[in-house]
Amino acid sequence: MKDIDDSKAPLLDHLIELRGRLLKCVWALFITGAICFYFSDHLFAFLVHPLKEAFGDGGGRLVYTKLYEAFFVQVKVAIFGAFCLSFPIIANQLWAFVAPGLYAKEKKALLPFLIMTPVLFLMGASLAYYVVMPTAFHFFLQFQGSSGGLAVEALPSTDAYLTLVMQFILAFGISFLMPVLLMLLNRAGFVSRAQLIALRRYMIVAAFVAAAVLTPPDVVSQLMLAIPLLLLYEITIIAIWFTDRKQAAEAAEQPDQSVEKGSP
Repeated sequence: MKDIDDSKAPLLDHLIELRGRLLKCVWALFITGAICFYFSDHLFAFLVHPLKEAFGDGGGRLVYTKLYEAFFVQVKVAIFGAFCLSFPIIANQLWAFVAPGLYAKEKKALLPFLIMTPVLFLMGASLAYYVVMPTAFHFFLQFQGSSGGLAVEALPSTDAYLTLVMQFILAFGISFLMPVLLMLLNRAGFVSRAQLIALRRYMIVAAFVAAAVLTPPDVVSQLMLAIPLLLLYEITIIAIWFTDRKQAAEAAEQPDQSVEKGSP
């Protein structure tokens, strides 16, 4: 009975710690959300800049067809900004909860992946914002003009535009995390470099299928996501080759060190 009570105590301590860290994450989301809501006009102006450039000087406008739509667009912008700003805090709390249960070697192995996750997400989001979105918007706006004697004008709603922008940024940001996932699977022993090379042809199909699902149904956006995914896949294979060589070298040095320690 005493052993059962002793085993409950560490579990309760972990649950209390988890509760505290989750509360910190919620407070981080709440505070950053309030800040982002206050500056939601500025944030939306930043997000709408690619469309403004695509329309050209003095052209284009956004509309809303529901009385409450503009307000909820500001709320969505605030929530989206809050997740982006609070992600480092959330990741830090997650690492602080998991790290005490890891060995020093495991911490050293996982820390680079934790650092590269926001970097790769930012790279994907930047590619979407600065390259893909302007190119796609120019392509979409080419269909303005006249049809059957009637003027055809693009009048996107604020909510539809924000949804499209978030779709672009999240699709590219999350897709760029693929190297982290593959490297972790390789470290865990679930997949090897030889298996990734053998799966290359299937990856080509998977990249274009993912691009077709995650991006709007136009060839330009799909190619701009599929091609970087394939390049990241090849870069991951090369990175695994370097890590395999490093691990092999460390394994070769360990017997030598043990012999030196055992010698008189």
